[in-house]
Amino acid sequence: MEYSISELSGLAGVSTRTLRYYGEIGILSPLYVSAAGYRYYGDKEVERLQQILFYRERGFELKQIREILLHPDFDIETALREHLSDLKEKRKRMDRLIETVEQTIAAGKGERMMSDRQKFEAFKQQTVQENELRYGEEVRRKYGSQALEASNRRMLDMTQEQWDHFQSLEHQIREELARGVKAGIRPESEEAGRIVQLHKEWLQMTWKQYSPQMHRGLAGMYLADERFRAYYDRKVSGCTRLLCAAIEHWI
Repeated sequence: MEYSISELSGLAGVSTRTLRYYGEIGILSPLYVSAAGYRYYGDKEVERLQQILFYRERGFELKQIREILLHPDFDIETALREHLSDLKEKRKRMDRLIETVEQTIAAGKGERMMSDRQKFEAFKQQTVQENELRYGEEVRRKYGSQALEASNRRMLDMTQEQWDHFQSLEHQIREELARGVKAGIRPESEEAGRIVQLHKEWLQMTWKQYSPQMHRGLAGMYLADERFRAYYDRKVSGCTRLLCAAIEHWI
């Protein structure tokens, strides 16, 4: 079956301008262009658009999608299986988060009892799931699913004492960064070096295997993603830049 550009736009829920742009960057060319200049798309082009939209939903940038789709080993069935696996994992994570929140609400209303240990475990579960929803795609793309799953498991296996120390380190890093920015410290200063060591210790509590390369790579992701910048700059602007510059210097 063939579709005009306007028909495909309505079918897929994307603008005709977007379809033209996909053609300009070489990820979705039309089946043919009529003598009058109208674009038409066939079954293979519809399949290609579906793949593009799947990857977009998973958070991939167009440059990454282009590299994937144009790779000589790209296979649609394999890609669909990856999409399906990813969606199932998202559903599991969402179901666990919903269950945790429902249990906490019920306990707060006195409708069910939760021991301190259950509350603690529920809080860890909720933290892991929220991190997954916010940053999971980016971390999985950069470090792989196994690395992220191992990190989540280490967090869930923490004792109360370890968790308290983990949370304390997180708070201390943010506070030290805020004070450092206000004081105008340099990334190469001893004060910034101590912040980097705190950050390293914090990462090592959840990373199965620490490496300087991964630490520096994470700093690059902090700068590139506004959600990470917002996390460190929530009180004082410039904390993310200071942390990342200090990591570059000291690690």
